[in-house]
Amino acid sequence: MSVNGITNVAQTYDNKSTSKTKANQDKQNEVAKQENSNNDTAAVYEKSNTKEKQNKIYKRDSDTVERMMADAEKSAQNLRDLVEKMLLKQGQTFNDSTDIYSLLREGKVKVDSETSAQAQRDIAEDGYWGINQTSDRLVSFAKALTGGDPSKVDEMIKAVKKGFELATKAWGGELPEISKNTLDAAISKMEAWRDSDQSDDSI
Repeated sequence: MSVNGITNVAQTYDNKSTSKTKANQDKQNEVAKQENSNNDTAAVYEKSNTKEKQNKIYKRDSDTVERMMADAEKSAQNLRDLVEKMLLKQGQTFNDSTDIYSLLREGKVKVDSETSAQAQRDIAEDGYWGINQTSDRLVSFAKALTGGDPSKVDEMIKAVKKGFELATKAWGGELPEISKNTLDAAISKMEAWRDSDQSDDSI
């Protein structure tokens, strides 16, 4: 075989090798393009929450409702026990017909300094009967009753207002300012819950 023949074979081999390499590179580039294309597609936001929300079934949280009802009854009984104790200390009588709200409203029960201090702690900004905790409990109760269904918020707001009307009647006069502020805070928190869900739907 001549030198020219060897040269021609080498050149042919080089050409084939280059073609193969180029073909492999083209194939790799195509795969990379497809991967990038797939990555781009994955990054596109598709709104799927709406269907999920429409299909979501809201279920009343009976355990939480019962627990909160029991807590409210216990707190009311604690108040009655406290007033009874103070009345007995002052030589007065107490029975089921005693209107504790009237006694408290009209200042007929002398409150000792220890009880007064505890009451101040309870109604402080973050106390158990303070605006924050009480309004939070009302919202938690509404969420438990509705199973967290924000479409029921307006109905829950009406119920809370009705509850405050009944409390006003039971009190026998205008409720203290802390009660009105608690009502306003509870309604504001419920509206925020409702509006937050609506804004999620509009994304």
